[in-house]
Order: sequence, then C-alpha cells, then structure tokens
Amino acid sequence: MPKFNSTGDSELDDLVERIVEHHATSPQADLLRQIVVSAMKLISDGADRGDMKLINTTLKEMRYSFKVFMPYRRRRKVSVFGSARTPEGHPDYLQAMEFSRMMAERGYMCITGAGNGVMKAGHAGAGAQNSFGVNIRLPFEQTANEVIDGDPKLVNFKYFFTRKLAFIKETHAVVCFPGGFGTHDEGFETLTLIQTGKSYMLPVLFVHPPETGFWNDLDSYIRKRLLPAGMISEEDLHLYLVTDSVERACDEITTFYRRYHSMRYVGDELVMRLESPVSEEDLAQIQAEFADLLVEGGAFRQAPALPDEADDQPIVHLPRLIFRYHRRRYGRLRQLIDRINSFGP
Repeated sequence: MPKFNSTGDSELDDLVERIVEHHATSPQADLLRQIVVSAMKLISDGADRGDMKLINTTLKEMRYSFKVFMPYRRRRKVSVFGSARTPEGHPDYLQAMEFSRMMAERGYMCITGAGNGVMKAGHAGAGAQNSFGVNIRLPFEQTANEVIDGDPKLVNFKYFFTRKLAFIKETHAVVCFPGGFGTHDEGFETLTLIQTGKSYMLPVLFVHPPETGFWNDLDSYIRKRLLPAGMISEEDLHLYLVTDSVERACDEITTFYRRYHSMRYVGDELVMRLESPVSEEDLAQIQAEFADLLVEGGAFRQAPALPDEADDQPIVHLPRLIFRYHRRRYGRLRQLIDRINSFGP
C-alpha cells in the first residue's frame, strides 16, 4: 500500500475511509486518501498553529487557483512580468501592451501579477477576456489594476510561493519586460526550474525596447561570467532569448509549439507529444544528432499514446516521440525541441 495510506491509528483510519468512500469512484481517490492522512498526521506530529495555518492557507489558495484556471486548461497562456512602477505611455509599457495584444490575436491568454505598470499593460493589450490576474497581497503598491479588478479570473494570494507555483504551472511561456527584483527573480527561477528538470520545457524571453537595451547587460553577464566559469553550459544559453522585437518574441513562442506540444514522463521514458509525426528520415536525423540525450543503448521511436497515458484524453490522439532520457543537459533537450519544430512541412 502507498506509504501515507495509514495514520497508524485504527479509529482515524476508519474515519479516513469513510471520508474517501464518498469519492470512491474518482480516479484520484487514492491521492485524496493521502491528503487527508497527511493533514491528520500534522496533529500527531505536534505541528503548532502557525504551521497549520500555513498548510491550510496554501491548500485553499492552490485549490481556488486550480478552480479558476480549469475551464481554460486547453488554451495556451503566456506569463508577463515587469515593473509595477512603469508609467502608462512609457516605452516599456507600450511594448508590453503590444506584445500581449499580438499574442491574444494568436490565440494566447495573458497571465500577470494583476498590478499596475507592465502588468496592467499586459492585461490592456490582451483584453480582460483573455487575461488572468494572480495578485499578491502586500502592504504597499499591489492592488489589482482596473482591467482585471473584479474579474472572475483574478486570484489573490497571501504567499509568494503559491503565486509562483500558479504562474509556472499554468503558463506556456514566460516573458520578462524591464523590471526590478521581482521580475529578475521570476525569470531566473523559471530558468532554474527548467535547467534542473523541475519544470516542463517552455520558452523564456527577456524583452526590451530597442532604445534601452535593458536586458543586454544581463545577457552579457551570463556569457562573460557564468559561462566561462563553468557555472552553466553553453547549451543552457538556448533556454532563453533576449530580444528588442515584439514580433520576434511572439514568433519564438508560437514556433516553439509549431510541432512540439508537450511532454511527460511515463516510467523511465520521456514522452513528447507532437502535433504531427516526423518523417522516418527526420527521425534518423534526430537519432544521429541527439544520441547524447539517450540512456546508453537507447533509441528514439515514434508511437501512439502509451497505455499509462489514458488520462490524457484530450490529446491522446497525438503522435509521440518516446525515448529514455538521462535527465540532465536540459539546454540540449531544448535544442532537440527546436530541431523537431524545424522539420517541414
């Protein structure tokens, strides 16, 4: 049985089973049991009230976030970060607004922190109907902007870490416009999660107006300090893009999803879902160019959805590229995705 299926107390175990019994037909009943047991163990572990309040608030915030995003799970979204202090009419504001407008025209929704500045620009460009707000309650400068305020797609968070989780869980791309500590934090945290395999692969962009070159110094620092010192690998440079072109930024995102759809692990195999299969010739090219991503003796193969992917019903029809990935060198994995997207037609 799963490790957390028992509280160690027979009476509590009976109570758990009665609670779970009401949802016995759900495919998530086993996970519900573990959640309930873990909550009960907090008491036997001696957790104080502060710990209990933290767990309670976290669970409530994430549950509500899931509920808000659920109806839109099949629409791609882009998270837009930038300074809350950027005034309307500023080049950063206008560029962020134009970017979000163009992405909405391409069918994407926009997620921002719901504040003013660049965040408001993201919502103004995409329009409220294509916008989500994930607001953080602060004692200063963070109230929801007028575009998203009162919208049912606005979620208010107490904790930064639950808000960060909502951002990365629900998005399909991260775009950072000029901003302060928070913007840099979001950009680098996303890169860290991707580089360590703790997030699925997605485009990360740093965008600025041509006349400012805001992110050029950051890119130069990465290339002149981190790369020569061996703190990152050269292939990690493929995990992000710095650009001053809104159209280039939009193309980077939509091209990423031209053929590549998404990925998941099934056992010890990485399964890439594709919008269309690659040819046998292209598959042979992948094998030759990216054999270094494989567990020794492995190979790339195309196949239908695996039996364990039955829960992927909306995309179960998509072809799969399947291989045993050694789970390192994620910059190189990004190169593989780019290669897959480069094949015609």
